[in-house]
Amino acid sequence: MDYPRLAIVDLETTGGDPKLDRITEVAILVTEGDQLISRWSSLVNPGMPIPPRIQAFTGITDEMVRDAPDFADVARQVAEQCDGAIFVAHNARFDFNFLSNAFARLDRKFEPSVLCTVKFSRALNPEHARHGLDAIIARGGYSVVSRHRAMDDAEIVWRFLQDSRSTHDTERLRLAWARAFSGPTKVARLPQGDVEGLPEGPGVFMLRGASGELIRIGRARSLRPQVLGLFTANDMRSKKQVAKVHAVDAQPCAGDLSAQLLELSLERRLAARSTSAALAWRLDARRAGGVLELIDLNGSDPKEWGEVFGCFRGEREALMVLRPLIARARLCPQRVGLERSGPGPCQAHLLKRCQGVCAGVESTDAHDARLREVLTPLRQRDWPFAGPISIHEESKANGLQTTLEFDGWCRVDEDRARRFDADIMHLLQRWLAQDGNLARCEPASSD
Repeated sequence: MDYPRLAIVDLETTGGDPKLDRITEVAILVTEGDQLISRWSSLVNPGMPIPPRIQAFTGITDEMVRDAPDFADVARQVAEQCDGAIFVAHNARFDFNFLSNAFARLDRKFEPSVLCTVKFSRALNPEHARHGLDAIIARGGYSVVSRHRAMDDAEIVWRFLQDSRSTHDTERLRLAWARAFSGPTKVARLPQGDVEGLPEGPGVFMLRGASGELIRIGRARSLRPQVLGLFTANDMRSKKQVAKVHAVDAQPCAGDLSAQLLELSLERRLAARSTSAALAWRLDARRAGGVLELIDLNGSDPKEWGEVFGCFRGEREALMVLRPLIARARLCPQRVGLERSGPGPCQAHLLKRCQGVCAGVESTDAHDARLREVLTPLRQRDWPFAGPISIHEESKANGLQTTLEFDGWCRVDEDRARRFDADIMHLLQRWLAQDGNLARCEPASSD
């Protein structure tokens, strides 16, 4: 398959909203078949400050663009480069919308046919999960001098298109091309926010509606491609959800565990609650009125619990679990504390459903030993370490790093206190169960 005339475009910008943000660099490669026809690029003065995070991401600073031409000064060259060619970009919606809005501010139309190489890669190589430019670079073994500079990124797209011709048959290329190509029509907008400027590292994103209402909170192992991917999904449910989105907020994190903890915190803030309920049965043979007591674990130090069993979301669940266990083992509801104490045997003993600790037939020690045995499967999972641990996370993609400390399923806070949180316990247990994570835990410093 011979490629027609293409204008392979890459932009760098001050952010992710084509209506509010501006272009800082544009690069265009004009190609036909396997021939490179022309190569053109220019820095562009955006007429606004470049956010520090974007400067760090692209390497383009305010000083670099201070004496660069405005977009109005390069618009003619951009239009000439794209004239008679198919507009090609990796995540074409982003680059197309920025150029379309830039031309519209000059009262000019920009309506080329469009080919998105993200969609092309997905159709061509559906066996791969990731199709961002970094994933293309890794799979192709390409070397890049200045990633996130317009010309270098455009050249990667050109190399990917060329290599695809030698690694896939013509029919597969034609099908992938058909799925990635759209005629001269507008591509759907991106929402407000630094979407394209997001790093590819882990973090949490928030999708907001027209009045700022929160539509969705989500966690991503790689923020930028994952958030952008939400707006290219083909299933009807995703399309309906993203159609309501007008803004995207995101908070990068140092690692997946940090992102999970942040996601939990944000979800709680949204629901206006601090923690999930965490009730447990505590066994105390010396306690009057029943040896079992239902206690709230949240906010307490596990060292102060004694013998506790279960972690229930409410009293109803705690009773629903306990009552069948007591009945099957013919334990005494009165001794356990499920019935009020009174003189003489309990009702269950009269019905031959209790072995008679309340009637002096069974000793309290024997009864309580059987109770403890019945409750053993509900006992809290032992902390698998000798003491507190630290988990270091660092993301090369966004430069963030942090060290998290845990002890007895509790996150150790700044004042070194241990306060139990059932949600954090479950989160940490799932994280430790994943391959390789247990080995990342180190004994915490005593400082």
